[in-house]
Amino acid sequence: MANSVLILGANGRLGQSLVRAFLDAGWSVHGQVRRDAPGSANAGVKWLRIGLDEPARLAEAARGADVVVHAVNPPYPAWHTQALPLAQSAIATARALNALFMFPGNVYNFGAGMPERLTESTAQEPTSRKGRVRVRIEEALREAARAGLRTAIVRAGDFYGGPGRGAWFDLIIVKSLQQGKVVYPGRTGVIHAWAYLPDLARAFAMVAAQRAALAVYEVLHFPGHAVDGEALLRGIERAARRSGVLGAGVPLRRAGLPWGLLRAGGLVVPMWRELAEMRYLWDVPHRLSGDRLASLLGPIPATPLDQALEETLTNLFPERKA
Repeated sequence: MANSVLILGANGRLGQSLVRAFLDAGWSVHGQVRRDAPGSANAGVKWLRIGLDEPARLAEAARGADVVVHAVNPPYPAWHTQALPLAQSAIATARALNALFMFPGNVYNFGAGMPERLTESTAQEPTSRKGRVRVRIEEALREAARAGLRTAIVRAGDFYGGPGRGAWFDLIIVKSLQQGKVVYPGRTGVIHAWAYLPDLARAFAMVAAQRAALAVYEVLHFPGHAVDGEALLRGIERAARRSGVLGAGVPLRRAGLPWGLLRAGGLVVPMWRELAEMRYLWDVPHRLSGDRLASLLGPIPATPLDQALEETLTNLFPERKA
């Protein structure tokens, strides 16, 4: 009998990548969505149009699921009001199924004073509102684990790649790439943690398959690509020229992000305020140690950076110049 997974927020960017990864690994997949499944939805997925605020009904519809993966991400301005209640509803669903609950962690928990190398035992000292929300969510997960819910947090850096848009990479860095411009939010010599979504999703499926080897409460760091801005921008240019996203002979200009404007505009534009709060991530070097994950899985999914960037740009800009 195939392993069975319930993916919460399966219409989202991470959710769609998880659906593909679990299907490829031979799992039976239930996909929870708030609206109809996408037209390009993967065949073989049992789509459940049931709200997260109905955990008993959702668990009944996904009866038999061995694993529940939380891929729901509210808009930035709504994090402080929605993120924790959504996670609590997801916990209730996993508890009703007696399933392993998997949660995608991030680096916000560590704050502006974080060391460069982040391990599972690094102290969490958030310096942003979103970081404090993330800490509260993980506290709720630890409490649920103490009450018997098997829980695994897979922590990763900034997302890129996979379907759709909605992250720093596509909304800011390469937004104007076809016009010959890239915008980097920080100092280009600073190491920044990135997670290529297809790789991260494959890691989730691999961890789920090893659930019998996990502690009741497990934190695992996904190393992804830890590169400085210079390496990333050079990689983007190579990928853009190979894929035809950047036309032949078109020079590539670099620009910085106008943080002062974001801070000032944040008084009236909530999204700008939320973005400005996270500036430190681009000035403080950080990378995730994958030692514990490697000890569990062996080789961690790791598409070479240039290949990942080219695949990402090809998806973002299907109407290329060459």
